[in-house]
Amino acid sequence: MTTLSEGTAAPVGEVVLEAVGLTKHFPVRRKLRDLFSRNPASVHAVDDVSFELRRGQVTALVGESGSGKSTVARLLAQLYPRTGGDILLHGRPTKVRGGRRFRAYVRRVQLIFQDPFASLNPVHTVRYHLTRALRIHGNAGKTAADLERALGELLTRVSLTPPERYLDKFPHELSGGQRQRVAIARALGADPEALLADEPVSMLDVSIRLGILNLLRDLKERLNLAILYITHDIASARYFADETMVMYAGRMVEGGDSETVTQNPAHPYTRLLIESAPDPDRIAGIADATVKDRGNGEPPSLIKPPAGCRFNPRCPHAMPRCTVDLPPRLEIGDRPGHWAACWLYDPETVAKESPGSLAGADPAVETPPALHLTEEAR
Repeated sequence: MTTLSEGTAAPVGEVVLEAVGLTKHFPVRRKLRDLFSRNPASVHAVDDVSFELRRGQVTALVGESGSGKSTVARLLAQLYPRTGGDILLHGRPTKVRGGRRFRAYVRRVQLIFQDPFASLNPVHTVRYHLTRALRIHGNAGKTAADLERALGELLTRVSLTPPERYLDKFPHELSGGQRQRVAIARALGADPEALLADEPVSMLDVSIRLGILNLLRDLKERLNLAILYITHDIASARYFADETMVMYAGRMVEGGDSETVTQNPAHPYTRLLIESAPDPDRIAGIADATVKDRGNGEPPSLIKPPAGCRFNPRCPHAMPRCTVDLPPRLEIGDRPGHWAACWLYDPETVAKESPGSLAGADPAVETPPALHLTEEAR
């Protein structure tokens, strides 16, 4: 029988999956007057996204709804054809469009969807879902006893015990948290190296979210998995992830280790996200007049995104160059690997266009207070 690996011999930190300049544009339905246009309209959902997923580590991708996070996950799962860029699996370019090559790829990279009730077929039992995953990926064994043993191992691994209590239940007979655990078990049936978790707790009650995150952390450590954790909750990213990347309007704007990004945010949009998180230390109804207005307005249209930095229409620190030139990744210098795609951290640009407007030099720009977590999360 092919057994599910309990921690492979591969070293922690090895790069499993890498996105290189990943780009996805969705064509817009064309109107009659646009039929002969040389430049058909498209939604710029993802533009030039690059990052790495490493064994034994969790990388969080944070951003508001519509920022392109889920599109990145589906691109990495090869569910969408990419417009540009590349996906490297153990350093090798991959491009699969179904068939055996796609099955070989998803055996190593599995996607966990946001809504467990929608991702599970309501007319089939838990046994059916898990058996199908095991058989497709060659982990069901040769006998019925082997299959039952593998099913029991999967449910035990996601803390649904005793297994026989859940095997013959339908999705509607389970709670939201139990359904998501079944979805995670189904993904583990392939014995993957990387898990792409697309907001795995956003559809669950607040009281059980921490249990799912702790389960994923335990699986990461025991199975040496590389995990991409997609979320709009930057507080949970600090608690759960080793590295956090922030995405806005289809582009990456900041990245670094989770503690640094959440406690010393560099990009104005990251600060906006942190300030939007509930803070028990803030006094309701009292505004700080010394702090500039930050981030008001709506996200830009991704059919005709703004030139330069896409956050410039909402940014209180926008300079003339921000509306023209796209900022590269600039090292912040406080911690190794902490970067932001923001002209505020280019010394030459700041000295030329707006002296003294760097976030650290402007007394009206305050670093947001530390992100608060509950005692349970600590």
